[in-house]
Amino acid sequence: MAKPTARFVCQSCGAVTMKWAGRCETCGEWNTILEEAITAAPGVGGKGAATKGPTGRAAPAKGISFVGLAGSAAPPPRAPTGMAELDRVLGGGLVPASVVLVGGDPGIGKSTLLLQTAAALARLGRRVLYVSGEESIEQVRLRARRLGVAETTIELAAAVNVRDICASLDQAPDATLVVIDSIQTMWLDAIDSAPGTVAQVRACSFELIRHAKAGSFALVLVGHVTKDGALAGPRVLEHMVDAVLYFEGDRGHQFRILRAVKNRFGATDEIGVFEMTDRGLAEVPNPSALFLAERRGNVAGSAVFAGLEGTRPVLVEVQALLAPNPSGSPRRSVIGWDSGRLSMLLAVLETRAGVRLNQTDVYLNVAGGLRVVEPAADMAVAAAIASAAFDKPTDPGMVYFGEIGLSGEIRQVAQAEARLKEAAKLGFDAAALPRRVAHGNRKLSPPEGLRLEEIGHIADLVARFAPESSKT
Repeated sequence: MAKPTARFVCQSCGAVTMKWAGRCETCGEWNTILEEAITAAPGVGGKGAATKGPTGRAAPAKGISFVGLAGSAAPPPRAPTGMAELDRVLGGGLVPASVVLVGGDPGIGKSTLLLQTAAALARLGRRVLYVSGEESIEQVRLRARRLGVAETTIELAAAVNVRDICASLDQAPDATLVVIDSIQTMWLDAIDSAPGTVAQVRACSFELIRHAKAGSFALVLVGHVTKDGALAGPRVLEHMVDAVLYFEGDRGHQFRILRAVKNRFGATDEIGVFEMTDRGLAEVPNPSALFLAERRGNVAGSAVFAGLEGTRPVLVEVQALLAPNPSGSPRRSVIGWDSGRLSMLLAVLETRAGVRLNQTDVYLNVAGGLRVVEPAADMAVAAAIASAAFDKPTDPGMVYFGEIGLSGEIRQVAQAEARLKEAAKLGFDAAALPRRVAHGNRKLSPPEGLRLEEIGHIADLVARFAPESSKT
């Protein structure tokens, strides 16, 4: 029986089938399966496993050598990028021979971020190579002039052939950073498919990563994302790299969030905050002040949440708006928070605190474009909803944090002192936090002048906003 010469690969998830189908059975996407030719490759342990020597004979297999875990020399130090927010997300700077994948929506600022990073490294005397597969050299120079970094010593190239790029990298052993913008535009002549396909992305990434691991430079790959926000291409690409960073943000806001979802050399819960300006991206060392810059303290339905992103405390405003809807099908709309957690919190408010919302539309928004994922935001969300329900503003000088359980109890959260210090630094004079139990909890040391109000149940929180007639 003749061997098949083609296979069908899903361009969304990389699943391989031997016949075409309109819908991928693995990921469920429609019209993503394309035909790809099968290239002859040496097998493992079978025919063609041995490579050919200069005389045409099969070369014998060579054994590999093992070394001890403790090396004799100290590892090379990290290379600070010159951008503190990026260094925070990476864990302290670029690690030599590491590979970082940066993804984000089109036009969000990925190329701008990396060009500014390359310029900052070049100013520190490092050699930086920038390879663009989407723009010409003149287009990159035009963007550099707009960002004010055109006078730096970045070395530019416009190329898509991976063999040519790797040959050039072999001639630049002293490079500190190599940027490939983007991996979906790269092409390897050994693969019989168009650039951007699963096979090309996988093969091009493997070649570039192999050169980075064999050398001493840090490699940054720019990746496109799908309409669902996930990185385009095979999922194995995320396993091949050392760090995966997402550049997030809403085009309607000037804030941009750089978030790590994988990092072999640092924490994965750190974020970097940037502000998009007409001169490029500006670092935001104090994001709390920026997120609260336009806050009004005398409006019902607003509460300040003292959150934590990695090791950085961040204060953001949570806004709630309630609108009557007697039709019996109330709407719940959420921006910046988990919609499932909002549904749970509304059920707890109705069942445990008597706040009737079954004929009310609920709109919730985390101001500034930041997405909050930690459950400590429960109390701030509940305070904003209760404030909107009874049309009574929250205390403008108070912050809220605490997790709410299904029975209505408010539970302790981590790093309470860091949250309190950030609130005091920004001028807040009070904090509503979970009640500390008598056993096991270390006594808090709040900053001087900050008043603590401990709340043990969601009914006690709602009672602060309910009129006196409804409390009896």
